[in-house]
Amino acid sequence: MRRPVIVGVDASHESLAAALWAAREASHRRVPLRLLHACAWHPPLASGALGSASRRLLARRVLGGTEAHVRAVCPGEHLVAEQTEGPASRALLGAAEKADVLVLGSRGLSALTGFVLGSVGQAVVARSARPVVLVRAGRGAGDRRRYDTRHAGPHHAADRDVVLGLDLNDPCDEVIDFAFDTARLRNARLRVVSAWSAPSALTLGPGEVGLIDGPLRTEEWRGFQSAVLLAWRDKYPTVAVSGDVVEGRASSALVRAAAEAALLVVGRRTREEPHMGTRTGPVTHAVSHHARCPVAVVPHS
Repeated sequence: MRRPVIVGVDASHESLAAALWAAREASHRRVPLRLLHACAWHPPLASGALGSASRRLLARRVLGGTEAHVRAVCPGEHLVAEQTEGPASRALLGAAEKADVLVLGSRGLSALTGFVLGSVGQAVVARSARPVVLVRAGRGAGDRRRYDTRHAGPHHAADRDVVLGLDLNDPCDEVIDFAFDTARLRNARLRVVSAWSAPSALTLGPGEVGLIDGPLRTEEWRGFQSAVLLAWRDKYPTVAVSGDVVEGRASSALVRAAAEAALLVVGRRTREEPHMGTRTGPVTHAVSHHARCPVAVVPHS
């Protein structure tokens, strides 16, 4: 049996959006959905036995309410709800080890400032050994109309393009495979976006001459992208793939490309050093806060 899709649940609108998105993703992957609520998700409301009982009661209400809503919107989903105690980040990281995908909600702000990824989400994204998908309420999270996952067709609104941010300086198999497989499961097109920046006098080595013709350099990178994707096209022959190579900042290019996407897939390099904390890399950090669609962060070595 394949690993389940697991979603972290709290009392926020973003959490509910994440749960609905996770239910549809579990249907695409044909795996169970597991709702997980950690009692310590919020700071303690009171101390002692009474406070502990209050937190458990609140947790049951939050979990029960989310479960009822998901069952109403996605009645065909195989769903398990679970409550645990302890720090939320620790509970989610432990759950992620058993997940196909871990899904978290992120608090929306505005089109200019992006959305907030709280301390729990940052810790989980930076340390999870499995892919983490970040979902915010509103556009891109999926609507709340009744959706029978047993009869989900290939042309549901959630089946828009999957966008892959491909770093051609370091193309990682784990990230590429996740994107292709996700597009296959959704019967969606995969749009691969790579960015390059022109060398400056500071980055050129001794005796090197930088190409000043932007279109020629773009074509060089486009050829490299095609070569990288060749084996993956053969592995996933049913996935329709389009490639795009742009000059400029990768984060800006990906945010623009994913404006109408179902999902944006980016990578995160795993680090063994504990002092690295919650760092995820500049591109992943930027798109996690500014992309309008759900963002999948895939760890790679």
